[in-house]
Amino acid sequence: MPNQLAAETSPYLLQHQNNPVDWHPWGPEALERSQREQKPIFLSIGYSACHWCHVMEHESFENAEIAAVMNEHFVNIKVDREERPDLDHIYMSAVQLMTGRGGWPMSVFLTPDLQPFYGGTYWPPHPKMGMPGFDQVLLAVADAWQNRREHVLEQAGKLTEHIASLGDAARGEHDLSLNSIQQAGLQLERSFDDHHGGFGGAPKFPHPMDLQLLLRLWKRHRQPATLDMVAKTLDKMAAGGMYDQLGGGFHRYSVDERWLVPHFEKMLYDNALLTAAYVEAYQATGNEEYARVARETCDYVLRDLTDPAGGFYSTEDADSEGEEGKFYVWNPAEIAEVLGDETAEDFCYVYDVTGSGNFEGQNILNMPKPLDVCAKVRHKLFEQFRAEMHTARTKLLEVRDQRVRPGRDDKVLVAWNGLMINALAGAAGVLGEPNYLGAAVKAAEFILREMRRPDGRLLHTWRAGQAKFDAYLDDYAALANALLSLYEASFDERYIDEAVKLVEILLRHFADAQAGGFFYTADDHEQLIARHKDIQDSSVPSGNSLAATVLVRLGKLTGRSDFLAAAEKTLRSAASLIERAPTAFGQMLLALDMHLGPMPEIVLLGEAKNADTAAALSTLRRNFIPNKLLAMRPAQPTANRYRSPALNPLFAGKSASEGEPTLFICENFTCQAPVGGLKHVEKAIETLRQPS
Repeated sequence: MPNQLAAETSPYLLQHQNNPVDWHPWGPEALERSQREQKPIFLSIGYSACHWCHVMEHESFENAEIAAVMNEHFVNIKVDREERPDLDHIYMSAVQLMTGRGGWPMSVFLTPDLQPFYGGTYWPPHPKMGMPGFDQVLLAVADAWQNRREHVLEQAGKLTEHIASLGDAARGEHDLSLNSIQQAGLQLERSFDDHHGGFGGAPKFPHPMDLQLLLRLWKRHRQPATLDMVAKTLDKMAAGGMYDQLGGGFHRYSVDERWLVPHFEKMLYDNALLTAAYVEAYQATGNEEYARVARETCDYVLRDLTDPAGGFYSTEDADSEGEEGKFYVWNPAEIAEVLGDETAEDFCYVYDVTGSGNFEGQNILNMPKPLDVCAKVRHKLFEQFRAEMHTARTKLLEVRDQRVRPGRDDKVLVAWNGLMINALAGAAGVLGEPNYLGAAVKAAEFILREMRRPDGRLLHTWRAGQAKFDAYLDDYAALANALLSLYEASFDERYIDEAVKLVEILLRHFADAQAGGFFYTADDHEQLIARHKDIQDSSVPSGNSLAATVLVRLGKLTGRSDFLAAAEKTLRSAASLIERAPTAFGQMLLALDMHLGPMPEIVLLGEAKNADTAAALSTLRRNFIPNKLLAMRPAQPTANRYRSPALNPLFAGKSASEGEPTLFICENFTCQAPVGGLKHVEKAIETLRQPS
């Protein structure tokens, strides 16, 4: 019989609905039962694309004997970390304090007052390889609760106090300077892998925010070595197995140091952040390969991770048919069957496919040598060879699409959608792909329509027609930032109004008035054992980093001094932490780079259909001017075009030259003399490209 998870919408929770464990979702019923029966809670947190979560389910949660022990001694609660990141943050802190490490599945034992007293991550069902068995852990914890409860409660209280104090580390006012950004650059340089690109050794993560930070350092100082770090990392990732050579898009991270063997899950946020990094690298270098990778990644998201209603899905699993990576790997015979012997031989040479394989007897497609080198070795004309490989990839993708696909988590999360909308809005203009703007608009309109309460507050997640859970700091900040980027891509001023509304909610309900920065949950959120502050970036930008980013951008664009003051207070509150570990704050440092400037406010007056105006816009978007803000209105007001009151101060007193685009470059509310005509506009834009 299904347990209490059967009525949930989370794919991860539904995966456990037929376990013999009497699982409950987090909520009043389970929490009250724990209080009433004075039973401790076993809290299990994971997510649908987590390989070891599936392993622990199969080994332990489907085991009738283990389930019987769990049901007898504990109130068992299963949580999807993507639905309840607030719980994940708090109890992951507990596990890290107790064990020195974290990860998923996360397994924590709580008192009925929700205080953690023992925890870990994955445990095998029985003792193995020096690890205790989950069966042993359950009985030992049950024994401690029955026979040493006073000691357990004392330890739980101390641990809870420690967790509650973690946010205090961010208190204080510190100076803000370029030195923090330069120190981060030096640390990245020290950990840079000269041979394979990337930072550190195995496992190797992509670090997209750090790559964007290095691009800004290069823009300031034009040191070739800085750009080389970015280029080598992006080149090696795109050529490796971490990049899906057939379908586009990136897997989670590389198990090895050379980007060959990925952890095969695909996350929406990785692909959003990497799209933005490749687009900026294309702007900075003009390298068409970066444009290709960005396009293929966007195309993957639009093809495989987009709901018909407009929102973007969360993840694709690593496993299919019970095997990690099975969907993605090939052998020579399979390729020859699709392409024929001659083309297959070329393809296998280019994409490192051999009889012995490079992954458990199979082959992960990757490109050890650049395509032009391969063409020379195979005695082929480059353009012809490139077209041949493109056709081959298309054919193999069609065949691969007939395989059993990995599981897909089709819930829509506001924060991750915000990151993707932001990436698509940026890519649309730079790459000349209006369909990306269309997808970004559709996703934003979907969220604003379907994922809000009647009072305008956001809801965090949506699936199968149901939106639920009050939104968190990163939901508001990521969506507001995306709406600002959507305005810059479309010049639809409704998006500025919506961004302002979201930021005002953020200031009203999330701000820490005393210490600066923002709490992860709103002031009227469910009461938990601690009110967490999300400051340090992980695989996604932290809520505070995103808040600082949008506050600087929107404050500058609208002239809102309260937004700019809140941004500065957030940056100062994080400054001491940045000093200690600058490479853990990539997005915060991007916000600091904007705050310190220069951050030009570029106002263009002209008719969108005018060829010169379109050319000026294209030049603005194609060039690497990373901290620019862009606003545009027609030279003459039109009756049916909405104008946001928030933007009126920026446009006040500005008029266009007759029949030609007119450019105003402003900063800190002071504007240079206007420039009219395409030739002069492009010359002015060229000055913005120079080191600053």
